[in-house]
Amino acid sequence: MRFALALLFALIALPAAAELDSAPKVHAQMIAETGEIAPGGTVTVALEEIIRPGWHTYWTNPGEAGLPTEIEWTLPPGWQASAIAWPYPKRLPVGPLMQYGYENKVWLLTKITASKDAKPGVVTLNAAADWLVCKEVCIPEDTKLSLPLTVTASPMPPYATVEEQFAAARAKLPTPSPWPVTFHLGETLNVLVKSPGLATAALKDVQFFPLAGNTITDMAPQTFAGVRDGLVLQLKPAKAPKIGNALNGVLALTSTDGSVQALSIHAQPGPVPQIAAAETPASMSLPLAILFAFLGGLILNLMPCVLPVLAMKALGIARHAHGERSVALRESLAYGVGAILSFLIFGAAIAFFRAEGESIGWGFQLQNPVVVTIFALLFFAVGLNLSGVFEIGGIGAGESLTRRGGITGSFFTGVLAVAVAAPCTAPFMAAALGFAFTQSTAISLEIFAALGVGFALPFVLLGVTPALARWLPKPGAWMVTLRQLLAFPMYGAAAWLIWVLSQQTGATALAYALGAFLLLAFAAWAWSTTRMAGTGWRAMGTLLALAALAGTGAVVYAISLASIPPAAAAAHLEVAGIPCERYTPSRLASLRQDNRPVFVDATAAWCITCLVNEKVAFSGAAVHEAFASRHIAYLVADWTNRDPEITALLQSQGRSGVPLYLYYAPGAAAPKVLPQILTEGIVLSAIANR
Repeated sequence: MRFALALLFALIALPAAAELDSAPKVHAQMIAETGEIAPGGTVTVALEEIIRPGWHTYWTNPGEAGLPTEIEWTLPPGWQASAIAWPYPKRLPVGPLMQYGYENKVWLLTKITASKDAKPGVVTLNAAADWLVCKEVCIPEDTKLSLPLTVTASPMPPYATVEEQFAAARAKLPTPSPWPVTFHLGETLNVLVKSPGLATAALKDVQFFPLAGNTITDMAPQTFAGVRDGLVLQLKPAKAPKIGNALNGVLALTSTDGSVQALSIHAQPGPVPQIAAAETPASMSLPLAILFAFLGGLILNLMPCVLPVLAMKALGIARHAHGERSVALRESLAYGVGAILSFLIFGAAIAFFRAEGESIGWGFQLQNPVVVTIFALLFFAVGLNLSGVFEIGGIGAGESLTRRGGITGSFFTGVLAVAVAAPCTAPFMAAALGFAFTQSTAISLEIFAALGVGFALPFVLLGVTPALARWLPKPGAWMVTLRQLLAFPMYGAAAWLIWVLSQQTGATALAYALGAFLLLAFAAWAWSTTRMAGTGWRAMGTLLALAALAGTGAVVYAISLASIPPAAAAAHLEVAGIPCERYTPSRLASLRQDNRPVFVDATAAWCITCLVNEKVAFSGAAVHEAFASRHIAYLVADWTNRDPEITALLQSQGRSGVPLYLYYAPGAAAPKVLPQILTEGIVLSAIANR
């Protein structure tokens, strides 16, 4: 009967099947975990379905169309076969329908139990399996399979050749939820997994697969968010949902590292908080994320951490704006290529490390003291070049006011601009990157490319648009003074990074860094002062410079050995005069359990925007008095050094970098997310809404 229904489904819905080749779309075989079984014992058998690319078979609930695989066993008397143990499926949209099933390869496990009086010897298990396999068309297929087993009182252990494959298959089987689950049916179907730890877990996606049809609108998007009591999944119910007193299904939790934990849930009716669409990273579409990334890239040019390199770009533009247009055009395009390519490389690196299980986000490179030291030395070297201590083409303006920096210099100026922009997160940009890190690598790179285009666009427009370039002042003697003046923002940036290093490490590493500055300055001086001397002096200067640079590298290596662990770094005791505590998920949960209002400040020493906000928005007496009078607990999530718990907090809000400001009002289901650029008024307004 079932096979007839499958055939009828194929004939009615998909007449194009006649045009397909007749070769099977699924290759099936039976694989036993071991070839021996004891009387009364059990052995696990897998029906392996190797599915042709582009085709799929179905889960126990196929969704809006389809039929699941069935196995009809023919066993010796007294032997038994369990029901199929179904691994969690995936959502498979086909036209207007949503189906649940499997692609490429799936193992369906069944436990075979021998009769207690089974006699020693070889027995043959026979099975007839049938399934529906679909692409644009659906085809019912079936096969007959047999499997020999040896009955023995002392069976051998599982085959080593298939042990890992069976372990992988079992890992995809749902396990009973260790936490209570409730649901509430209204305009939406909300499911609450009561686990405070899930509220801040690093989750990339959450999907619910109902065991019965006509439960949810299968094609509708599923959104999730962390709340005070755990994790809420918001679903769209079917028009006349058949749920009753329990909601049964499988909940697949996908972590940011790509691993999946499938939970079998038996939810009971109960109160479940609503979540707003804006609270979930899944609510953003790709076009909107690309637009936000582009706007964020534009605004990133105005962030404090980028200003020193903006000054360098302004000098380069002024040098060529009133000269040969083709020069300005080539150099502006080279700068754009350098910036966009750097963003793509940066995004690919983050995607790679996250795929390897690392909990990192935007600005992760400055969580490493060695990288901070290298950037500080780079800024210092650029400052020395601008001051005229040494000359290397492409870094500074050069001795001649008409000297061309060249395409290479412009390209690496774009690279440098992206490097110093990395610690900053501009408005719009955080939401776009938060979405990017929940998507595939290809989609993530599209968003990073849009970010790079927005970042590079102002400078590129100056090069390709003569009318804009003419607004810049003409070259002249003032450029020598300006060039020397621009060295001081570089020195300031280097000093800031040394301060960042002091927040990450102890006094020994800080002393090493200052020694590296001394060696680098000596290398620049030795190189520069001997360039106009005789051959012997030039060789001596080169050797001294190389020796000093080697010493600089050795000192940087020593810093990597002297760096203290992040857990031992100095904790914040106050922010702008406001008493605070170190953020931990358990402390946040405890304060919320006590019904205290909580303000969470996710910050980092290397985030200049964070430091500016601290001074502008939190240092006033009105803010101090408001926090004290309302007994607001201030938790600082200091991301200066890597901290997976803080990374998880950022990801729970769809963010990949700092700053992030959250206000948890007493009893609120979810926090209020404040803008990234703060004023005192914004803070007071946020905490006034209880």
